[in-house]
Amino acid sequence: SSMAAERPRLPMAHAFLLAAQAMLPFGAGPELPVLAGAIAGTVQLLRGRIDWSLTTTRLALTLGLAYWLPELFSAFDSVAAQKSWTEAAFDLRFLPFLLFAAQPVPDAPQAGRRLRTGIAAIVAFWCADALLQASTGWSLGGAATSDRLSGIFGADNLKLGGVMAALAPFLLFAARERLRARGLSAALLALLVVVLLAGARAAWIGLALGTALALWHFLGARRAAIALTAALVLGAIVGALGFAASERFAERVHRTAAALAGDHDGVEHALSGRLAIWETAWRMGEAHPVNGVGVRAFRHAYPEFAEAGDPFVDAQTGQGAFHAHQIVLELWSETGAFGLLCWLLAALAAWRAWRRCAKPARAAAMPAAIALCVALFPFNTHYAAYSAFWGLFLVWLAGVWLALLAGAVPPGSAPD
Repeated sequence: SSMAAERPRLPMAHAFLLAAQAMLPFGAGPELPVLAGAIAGTVQLLRGRIDWSLTTTRLALTLGLAYWLPELFSAFDSVAAQKSWTEAAFDLRFLPFLLFAAQPVPDAPQAGRRLRTGIAAIVAFWCADALLQASTGWSLGGAATSDRLSGIFGADNLKLGGVMAALAPFLLFAARERLRARGLSAALLALLVVVLLAGARAAWIGLALGTALALWHFLGARRAAIALTAALVLGAIVGALGFAASERFAERVHRTAAALAGDHDGVEHALSGRLAIWETAWRMGEAHPVNGVGVRAFRHAYPEFAEAGDPFVDAQTGQGAFHAHQIVLELWSETGAFGLLCWLLAALAAWRAWRRCAKPARAAAMPAAIALCVALFPFNTHYAAYSAFWGLFLVWLAGVWLALLAGAVPPGSAPD
């Protein structure tokens, strides 16, 4: 009907992706839309509705298996077998979820534009909420109890910086599309304030990387270098204000300076003791080089490989640090060489598929591509890739990337 033509409908896959993002700050909230997407994908599989001729479908299967097979393989002789088997069984849902997200939708490429806009709008809302907390101490996530911005995620779940840094490209792209240079500058300033005051230094690196890649895409290398210099000066000013206003922020700056001084004690202080965790993770991988100690078994294996007097070993529980705090070391220690190989092959497959995609598809999916680069940037500290929150976030981000790539191709047209 003409009414239907006037009012564009949100494709079901896109609705589930947006719902999962909106639920991210609320504990197990995003599990429901992801599960709904997995069920829809399973139904499509059983009905033969998955189009295997599409690049995005084959890529979805590759990425899903690269995430899941290391878990499965690590479970056979895991140090904490029940943990690893449970995780592998539960994460099987990601395969049909990604296949569902990777199918073309009606009304492409407008649907892809609406998905990008929706993601950017949620990020803008979280950003406004965090700025409100920075100025009044109050946010939808509650009061700021610690000296860090926690925003809508709440003071007992300090994920704001990491999530905002990863999703920043969506806001930067949307602001530039609608309000040109002025919008881009305003969005960048807001993100700088929020991510710097959220206090996670891994997020500072992530935001710098995402901004650099976005500016390079918008302006080309030379003009991007000038714009990035301006952004760094702006960041230094915001940082100086934060340094003056927040003791916790000042402490993190002192720690970073200690790392740059280069001696072992300085680096250990700067990394909040993570050097001990990294060294222990390396030894775990050396002892179990094929398939690691098992996904989610890190804390159970930790005491055996830790140095005497390691502060992360809890004498009461007999457990150690929860995860490796670094994606390469997490894969090496928990899934061994097999896990590293799977992830490396997935990255190569993604890069090859990206190079073969048509220009409009790449342009449509660029914010998600940059967001994935930020979230997986290997020279940084990380949340656990196989944890409930960050594992789901990474798979969700891959789903958005696939949906945007597929969304640029109208159904029925030959893939590029």
